Amino acid sequence: MKTFLVLGAGTAGTMIARKMAAHLDAREWKVVLVDKDEKHYYQPGFLFLPFGMYRAQDVIQPKRKFIPEKVEFIISGIERIEPDASRVKLTNGRTITYDHMVVATGVDIHPEETEGMLDGGWRTNVFDFYTFEGATALGKFLEKWQGGRMVVNVVENPIKCPVAPLELLFLADWWFTKRGMRNKVELVYATPLSGAFTKPIAADALGAMLKRKNIHVEPDFNIGMVDAGSNVIRSWDEREIPYDLLVTVPTNMGAEVIGRSGMGDEMNFVAVDKHTLQSQKWENVWVMGDANNIPTSKAGAVIHFQQETVVKNLLAHIAGKPITHKFDGHASCYIESGFNKGVLIDFNYDQEPLPGKYPLPVVGPFTLLGETTINHWGKLAFKTLYWNMMLQGIEVPLPNDFSMAGKKPTSSKSPAPQF
Repeated sequence: MKTFLVLGAGTAGTMIARKMAAHLDAREWKVVLVDKDEKHYYQPGFLFLPFGMYRAQDVIQPKRKFIPEKVEFIISGIERIEPDASRVKLTNGRTITYDHMVVATGVDIHPEETEGMLDGGWRTNVFDFYTFEGATALGKFLEKWQGGRMVVNVVENPIKCPVAPLELLFLADWWFTKRGMRNKVELVYATPLSGAFTKPIAADALGAMLKRKNIHVEPDFNIGMVDAGSNVIRSWDEREIPYDLLVTVPTNMGAEVIGRSGMGDEMNFVAVDKHTLQSQKWENVWVMGDANNIPTSKAGAVIHFQQETVVKNLLAHIAGKPITHKFDGHASCYIESGFNKGVLIDFNYDQEPLPGKYPLPVVGPFTLLGETTINHWGKLAFKTLYWNMMLQGIEVPLPNDFSMAGKKPTSSKSPAPQF
């Protein structure tokens, strides 16, 4: 009996375990899925927790609910991965030898990587929102906050969902307006980027939106420390930004077991071929989702788009055939902009976001780089798609490959789209 092993039962791990169990002959293969805990988190929903739009039941479900019976699910930490021997040692004492493995161990935040981040202010007036605990604690703080300067800071890139900090600011602008206290709150975005986003056309458009909403951007801010005693963050070039409330996106790193096992780079991301998702070093290892080093967004939609490529390439490799399917870096991101509006961007490795319609030319119904109500509903609908289709193995009717259909070619020198 051969073993197909999946490490991590988050979005990528759950989806690939289900798909491979459906494709592989159960008389010859067993599919094993390993994760350290029982709870499955809908991480895009953490954004809505601080503003009371979602509750715990919206973002937490038991992992076993989404794992088919033919998959052996093991709850255990991972002590070490030994890819040269095709072997994994679990913290429960069990050792698993595999024939093929998918690593989907995700990303964790590391506030301890920034000097002073955990000293005094953590979860008092310094919060993250990339964890359930952090987003919930921030919500409790906001309920009683009387106003002041709210600073949202990204420590360094890459991060999960690069637009999430912008969404938090847009929702904060809406929420404080709704509560009649927007004039009592100063919103500041301190980012290591030179603009609002990594791609020029989208950066110009989103930057214009920040300006219109009276959200100040502090670009090229590479944080060196948090001075919790003085409520100040300092950059390496000695700039200071005072805050009353600091919402941080701490350093994002791959799983610690990747580092312990010598499989990753300095950030614990595993190097793969960006088109096939196969490990550059071990031919029977594939890396999906946030755990790899591909140059595209770490987001749920990207996992959906890359899954077909990985499945087809795995089946070809197992059958001894050439690997021919390629992932093009396709990413689609809904950006919640407040006031029941949203923006959508669609791009890949080679093409930055452009204005237009998606997924159908002219018809849409979603508007690219435009702020619309239907984009907002698309953002909210993703939760239903996630729980009831993606994790259940039901195909989502969206194209996996990036297409220029419906998009309006432009250049970064052209005026930014007006929302």
